[in-house]
Amino acid sequence: IFYYVFCLSVTNGGKTTLAEKLKKMLPNCHIISQDDFFKPESEVETDERGFKLYDVLDALYMDEMVRSIRNWMKNPASVVTEEPQNTCDNLKNTVHVYILIVEGFLLYNYEPLNELWNRRYFLTLPYEECKRRRSTRVYQPADTPGYFDGHVWPMYLKYKNELEENASNVVYLDGTKSQEELLSCVYSDIVEELKKLME
Repeated sequence: IFYYVFCLSVTNGGKTTLAEKLKKMLPNCHIISQDDFFKPESEVETDERGFKLYDVLDALYMDEMVRSIRNWMKNPASVVTEEPQNTCDNLKNTVHVYILIVEGFLLYNYEPLNELWNRRYFLTLPYEECKRRRSTRVYQPADTPGYFDGHVWPMYLKYKNELEENASNVVYLDGTKSQEELLSCVYSDIVEELKKLME
């Protein structure tokens, strides 16, 4: 049984942390991160304000990402995973269940991936909290002055609106909640979905 979990979020919404914590609790679980598919800086377009346009699909090797996902689907057992540290009783006999978590900020807006989702999660943050978290991170290349307000936040709103108009079965999560609360919510949801698949 294959099961695909997709985590999407505003920048600094907590998706990577959530994905890593889920991996430790779920059987035969592997993560593919969209951040690993960014093009080099020299290939990323710059707009008229001098902003590097990282928050768009063209800044990513999306075809390579799809290939990685499809390769995992062909042979999920080939990916060595650690035994989950904390699995609930309902998941003890899941030898033939393989879980792929794909986490990123622009997943649901890319048509070739849309047929794969079993479960979609979307972590949201209010503007002020998102901007505060972003300011504490160090990026390569570094954010230029005005980059968050001029590019990052507008792109997030654009793609979020597209998602709300076109996607169904999205579970929206409040990224201001504690990591423990978010983990508990998503883990419980996945366990319930896996139980249905195994019936």
